[in-house]
Amino acid sequence: MGAAVAVDLEIIDETGLAERHLGLIRAMVRRTLETQNLDGQYQLSVTVVDDARSRELNATHRGIDSATDVLSFPLVTDDGASFVLPPGEATHLGDIVISFHRAIEQARDYGHTPEREIGYLAVHGTLHLLGYDHEDDEDRMLMRIREEEVLADLPR
Repeated sequence: MGAAVAVDLEIIDETGLAERHLGLIRAMVRRTLETQNLDGQYQLSVTVVDDARSRELNATHRGIDSATDVLSFPLVTDDGASFVLPPGEATHLGDIVISFHRAIEQARDYGHTPEREIGYLAVHGTLHLLGYDHEDDEDRMLMRIREEEVLADLPR
């Protein structure tokens, strides 16, 4: 694991999430970065919203008029380039938006705990910020492997 990773994570909670869920998001974001063998300083934000806000953001940014579980807004380009930063500055990876209501509903649908689903969405969103995607079968499989590496110790 990348032992020298430092994470500046801002969590904006618009839903009144329990502290244990906020702590879980922090832990899953950090663990995701560590499992990618990264070092250096990274900055990102996670905003927890309700379904109405998720739907609004999904419509605005993806043209899909429905709520979604997680949205990611990476600042690193597809070719891996990012802004040139002065030495010692954190690399801003981007922003993640998680729908708490969608997470609870999906946990019920998939038969696992809300904690597992919230953790999964934090990992999934972070991997998107790092350039992972699931547009084809090969990419989907690679992303799923990375997700399971991070989530292995999280109870279902």
